[in-house]
Amino acid sequence: MDSLTQLAFGAACGEAILGKKVGRKALIWGAILGTLPDLDVLIPLGSPVDDFVYHRGFSHSLFLLTALSPVFAWLITKVHGNTKPLFNKWMLLTFVVLNGSVLLDLFTIYGTQIFWPIDTTPHAIPALFIIDPLFTLPILIGVSSALFLKNQRLNFIGLCLSLAYLVWALGTGVFVKQKIKEKLAEQGVRYSKFVSSPAPFTTLLWRTVGIHQDQYFETYYSLFDGDAPLSVDVYPRNLALMNGIEEHAPVVKLKNFTKGYFSMSDINGSVTMTDLRMGSEPDYVFRFKVANLNHTLSIPASEQRIKTQQDWSRILSLWKRIWDPTVHL
Repeated sequence: MDSLTQLAFGAACGEAILGKKVGRKALIWGAILGTLPDLDVLIPLGSPVDDFVYHRGFSHSLFLLTALSPVFAWLITKVHGNTKPLFNKWMLLTFVVLNGSVLLDLFTIYGTQIFWPIDTTPHAIPALFIIDPLFTLPILIGVSSALFLKNQRLNFIGLCLSLAYLVWALGTGVFVKQKIKEKLAEQGVRYSKFVSSPAPFTTLLWRTVGIHQDQYFETYYSLFDGDAPLSVDVYPRNLALMNGIEEHAPVVKLKNFTKGYFSMSDINGSVTMTDLRMGSEPDYVFRFKVANLNHTLSIPASEQRIKTQQDWSRILSLWKRIWDPTVHL
């Protein structure tokens, strides 16, 4: 999730657990701990691809964060010596906030290595877009009420509302996946796998990308679509561009990290690899140059992230698509 959501979630949990006993200290430490795991983005890992695939790695390990919880609790009681008798409560706060913030990231499409180092596979249960106002606002309002009005009840209500919304999002994801399966079967669309995730800022509209051999497709489904057929757009993956770079380290890493949801492109002689899960056609968020093209053979090259300009004017089209299945995205 975005940094503001993580900060607010940590603050809300801190306030709920220890606010009555230590005042604003609980809220402040909750906010700090809530943002801590995602600060791994500030650690340079040597290459653009490594920065991409190892983000949310060790820093999001449930094992590591659980082990560090008593350490952080000890440090906090060192700073606030008069709260040493509350060590166990501080440890509960650090455990809940650190692991809770990681689990929030688990519910986005990116992927989180929650079982590092035993399993370095990035896991994801796509239920929320990275920024979702309906999840964040109740927490923000609750935290603000605790901070400025000293109203802990509203803080608790805000947390409950946001967690209820998360449950709604998870249930909606299961429903949408089943609907997509049914509609793809009805329309005779072939695929080996597909993944669905919420469109920006909502859980009413979901984007699906599917893979079939050397092709991928993109489609959208709204909870208000009813019996309307899916509008399925099919594109080439250009896998022939992988000839000569199958064992090139950045290619192997991206192939594994994307779980096979990738495409290749030739952009003026530069071979690029795109993560199809994040963004939308043609404005994908993560695209990397991995090789140079020499006739029909790709020659390994130092990786480079290709920055793309996001067309935010499409947000209005996304909003229209929620209500109207004839709107093409």
